[in-house]
Amino acid sequence: MSQSNGEARGTSKNSSGPLAGITVLEVGVFIAGPFATMQLADMGARVIKVESPGTGDATRASGPHIDGESSPFMRLNRNKESVVLDLKSEEGRSSFIALLRTADVLVENLRPGSLKKMGLGYEDLKDDHPGLIYASASGWGQDGPLAPLAGLDIMAQARSGLMSITGFPDQPPVKVGVPICDLTTALYMALGIVSALYERRISGHGQHLDVSLFESAVSLAVWEAGSYYGAGTVGRPNGSAHQAQAPYQAMSAKDGYVTIGANTQATWLRFCTAFDFAFLEENELFSEPAKRLENREALIAIIEEKFADRSVEEILEEMNRVGVPAAPINGFEQVFNDDHLNARDYFWDAPHPRVGPVRQLGNPMRFSRSRLTHGAAGPSLGADTDRILDELTPQIATAQKAEVQR
Repeated sequence: MSQSNGEARGTSKNSSGPLAGITVLEVGVFIAGPFATMQLADMGARVIKVESPGTGDATRASGPHIDGESSPFMRLNRNKESVVLDLKSEEGRSSFIALLRTADVLVENLRPGSLKKMGLGYEDLKDDHPGLIYASASGWGQDGPLAPLAGLDIMAQARSGLMSITGFPDQPPVKVGVPICDLTTALYMALGIVSALYERRISGHGQHLDVSLFESAVSLAVWEAGSYYGAGTVGRPNGSAHQAQAPYQAMSAKDGYVTIGANTQATWLRFCTAFDFAFLEENELFSEPAKRLENREALIAIIEEKFADRSVEEILEEMNRVGVPAAPINGFEQVFNDDHLNARDYFWDAPHPRVGPVRQLGNPMRFSRSRLTHGAAGPSLGADTDRILDELTPQIATAQKAEVQR
């Protein structure tokens, strides 16, 4: 547990989350570090975001802006507090070290070696802070030949092979629509931090956690690894189709597209009871999973011919009736107004002193007893500097105030 007895602004003050009582310092920019600490903050940890003077986290420059505040930033950095420190100055480092004495976890996703150059690397801190969990996210990892290079999400998608299987055959490379490497790294980082905190209860010691976008992306290639190591088959892009199962993809209908997942023998037989597909069950080309995969193009052509005069809604109703997984392909204007998500209270509004209520995406983890934190939207730059320094490091607060004002 941290040594701090302070109360966080709209965050873990009255938290009953599973990480209540844990204090996290974040030196994070863009997505990987901040998304990881957002998970921890949602679960009740107090997250103090340490930002550089002037611009702060680069995400603050990302639009659209509402009353001068970045809309993406206010969602990615909810339930956090913002402290401005110049870590390149002696005063800023002294303040940071003082804050570390109250912290359980330090999260950073700068280029490897950046904090070390300031005397704030793990090896610099571990002796004076033996219980500290020091978590680092980077493009390629903290060592190895690629470590010194800049690494963003699209580079990790490219080098990891993800882009080689995304999109359609004989088309230019395509990346996943969301920054999947950043987000996956963040989730691994959050899981690693929680695991290290649990281990610390036994050993009494902290440790360094090294998570990279590259390795996180490669870890997702479970089907591709099975094919390559099992049969020497190299994955390729298949559009929306599954690598090893059919029918399992998007299919055209009269008024749009629908996804169908008749990926087991049982669901295939149920699919054949829908509409007028009974003849497919008798067709030798499609009699078993391997044959349906081998003859996928012919199978999908037959299905889409039958779907051509049926609407997406009609197809979904029939698939639901016979018990075959199916779903429409929604745009985000539909997702953000989805009846099912609203019925489960997925979305919620976080207050912001300047902007007002800021709609938030929910956290998919639902605990039966612990409550997730619904606190404030991502704070204005340095909004909590004076209060936190007064509260946690009163001996250097006066000097730090003078530095921030300069």
